[in-house]
Amino acid sequence: MTVTPITPALLREWPLPEATGSKYGRGQVLVVGGARATPGAVLLAGESALRVGAGRLTVAVAASAVGPLAVALPEAGVRGLAEDDGGDVLGTDAAVLGRDLERADAVLVGPGLGEPDGTAALLEALLPVLPDGVPVLLDAFALGVLPGLPAVRAALAGRLVLTPNSAELARLLDVEDVADDDATAAAVAVAERYGAVVTGHGTVTDGTRTWEATTGHTGLGTSGSGDVLAGALAGLLARGADQVQAAVWATHLHASAGDSLTASVGKVGFLARELIPGCPACCTS
Repeated sequence: MTVTPITPALLREWPLPEATGSKYGRGQVLVVGGARATPGAVLLAGESALRVGAGRLTVAVAASAVGPLAVALPEAGVRGLAEDDGGDVLGTDAAVLGRDLERADAVLVGPGLGEPDGTAALLEALLPVLPDGVPVLLDAFALGVLPGLPAVRAALAGRLVLTPNSAELARLLDVEDVADDDATAAAVAVAERYGAVVTGHGTVTDGTRTWEATTGHTGLGTSGSGDVLAGALAGLLARGADQVQAAVWATHLHASAGDSLTASVGKVGFLARELIPGCPACCTS
């Protein structure tokens, strides 16, 4: 397998779409997730999408989390979704997002979802109101339920981006675990099986071509870090990058933002939210 390193030289030769025009012209992102206990995952993803240059943001979370999230993220429109007694999204009213989906240039589903049945119901309910061709990124619980949703897999193949960790790689391949040494091969297998672009552990692949990050370190393994990566990727998709370019660039800028915090904080101990302000500079480096 040939693996291409992600270097500044590579990125200079593969520039992102120009971020010009109105907020509508720079791309609209919809992030769907956020149980009552974990709306912060949506906040991280949404802010990250805006920081990489997306122009407009809408987020959808459990109804009880709408007020606090709207205050914490005043740049976004916030929609409420039906929830159970524990605050987990039921997935029964995805049709209320129909207009937001029509406007979206990229859709991210998964951050902060905490219950598999509701997540599966949400994905199935989104399909009838999801416009053709809009790229869809699945993260967290939305990855975990994907193997059991053949109709969703078939409908999203070719416009799907996945951001799995090691445990999610194993689940997507229906194996017990994936060793670190096998992560790249596993990512390629997932990309082939699901018709997706996959990024995880610094590897990006579409099943045919593979790239490897040359930046990043163990400090990126912190709570919420994956939400930042997923949001950045969604933002770049909304700006007009295709799935592969968005995944390569997002993987690089996420890792580079972590590198830049080493001097001020250290290799470990920084917070996922501290990665976000570094994203704009990395997008132009």
